Amino acid sequence: MPVLTEQIDAVPIVLALDEWRAFESRHQERADRLSAGWRQRAGTGATHPVEDFLFTYYPNRPGLLRRWHPGAGVVLAGAVGSERASWKWYQTVGRNVSVDTAAIVSAKKASIRFITSLLDATANREASFGCFGLHEWAMVYRQGEHRHEAPLRLGQRGTDEVVDGNKIVCSHFDAYRFFTKDAVGFNRLSPTRDNQPTMEQPGCLHAGMDVYKWAIKLGPLLPGDLLLDAFELAATIREIDMRASPYDLRAWGYEPIEIETPIGKAEYVRQQRAFTERGNALRRRIVDRVGRPA
Repeated sequence: MPVLTEQIDAVPIVLALDEWRAFESRHQERADRLSAGWRQRAGTGATHPVEDFLFTYYPNRPGLLRRWHPGAGVVLAGAVGSERASWKWYQTVGRNVSVDTAAIVSAKKASIRFITSLLDATANREASFGCFGLHEWAMVYRQGEHRHEAPLRLGQRGTDEVVDGNKIVCSHFDAYRFFTKDAVGFNRLSPTRDNQPTMEQPGCLHAGMDVYKWAIKLGPLLPGDLLLDAFELAATIREIDMRASPYDLRAWGYEPIEIETPIGKAEYVRQQRAFTERGNALRRRIVDRVGRPA
């Protein structure tokens, strides 16, 4: 139920002990599958150029990913003796436990309003499909050393020629801020942190991944399945991002989306349209759950 309205926990849903335990178990199993690669590599020194991003860039470790929340307005019967009774933002009433929605809203109302406003505006804005993932190319333009160990598929000169020969229309500040000094002036847009609410659009690959970030920040207000759905979308988009990048990741099993060609551009847009639809569905689920700011 919306938590930014006067109906906070007005008609709570009560889950019996066996019901919520089943939800919790299924969530943990799903989260463990999604984090299996990261956990297997932990402590070995091994890294993965695509999958690790979901755990290094976004502030959610596997232990938190597998922590199931029922969401605001749901009471867990008989949960008083469980570990979650001591979790932050939870409250106990008799033998039952629930998310302390009022406390979260009181402490984070400004943040919640920003997130829901951003997601709502983005979902209702027309998607743009003309960027072709060139942000990753602009991040290595005329650069001798690169963030990733993987080689450049076209070499440095070929990569630079792609940037020189294409229009760059990056709308996402957290991508734009990593452009090389020589590439900054090529962008047709000027995204900043301040204009993010008016600049962000649903066709943006990074905005789609960031739905997961916003779900993390809303924490216990959202049910666990919504968080994992956002994680899965971010993982899908991350793969597209790296396949369309200038890096050669075929040794890792990723065939490139050759955005320097008409066929590659068409394939990128096809993938982009699909994740735009999924991203907007998640944005609307989050906003419907939390509520639209007045």
